[in-house]
Amino acid sequence: MFRARLAADAARIQAGFDTVLAEFDDSDVTRAMAHACDGGKRLRGFLVLESARLHGVEDRALNAALAIEALHAYSLVHDDLPCMDDDDLRRGRPTVHVAWNEAVAVLAGDALQTLAFELVAAPELGSGDVRADLALSLARAAGARGMVLGQALDMAAETAQAPLTLEEITRLQAGKTGALIEWAACAGAVIAGADPAPLRDYARALGLAFQIADDILDIEGDAARAGKRLQKDAEAGKATFVSLLGLDGAKARAGELVAEAEAALAPYGPGAECLREAARFVIARDS
Repeated sequence: MFRARLAADAARIQAGFDTVLAEFDDSDVTRAMAHACDGGKRLRGFLVLESARLHGVEDRALNAALAIEALHAYSLVHDDLPCMDDDDLRRGRPTVHVAWNEAVAVLAGDALQTLAFELVAAPELGSGDVRADLALSLARAAGARGMVLGQALDMAAETAQAPLTLEEITRLQAGKTGALIEWAACAGAVIAGADPAPLRDYARALGLAFQIADDILDIEGDAARAGKRLQKDAEAGKATFVSLLGLDGAKARAGELVAEAEAALAPYGPGAECLREAARFVIARDS
């Protein structure tokens, strides 16, 4: 059920981006935005739509799914720049600054970030209070309290005299990866005016499991399947969950987190089975 629903949601999100971006002027920046938004698992968008289905508000949630995917795409465009991770491959295709140039990549990322907030401000999502809540929480998840903080800590770790501790890496990844996953999982509850606490607990465990799986994939994965360069952290001598816990220890910890994520969904009963499958998927994926 999960894989079929993930694929259906990915197609729906792509169609949404095609519609939204068709309203923009035809330019290198618009084409770069479309390039950045094309492909990927769409896990964050799926989490928005699945949490909305859980609360009976799926028909109002597409803009929130597009928003989180636009913001995620912006983060990848900027993360790939030479001044950051300097990657030339993303989702098996040239990164935006390689396909165009650095200036276009910066502008496309900026435009995707602002598009995310335009999307969550749309009246389709509900009342002014709902949209304000979504926008405020997205700003906090994306900015210097969340994703940007995590990226800054990650960059600082590259020149630190000592490798990060397990506690420090956990804090880093809670921002860099976990904050957007948490926002996505809670969005449906926010749109419905329901308590997001169980989904927040689910997402915090899921986000950390996702990052541990990424660290494992960086060691064991196949670059062609992953669609990006692997073993970058090992080459840079950076501490990861694998370097600190060992490969078997990291896999065990990821499994524990999946169990925690599944347990957090108990209040929703069988209706949350697709989210439980999503948790199991994040540590079994090959890209």
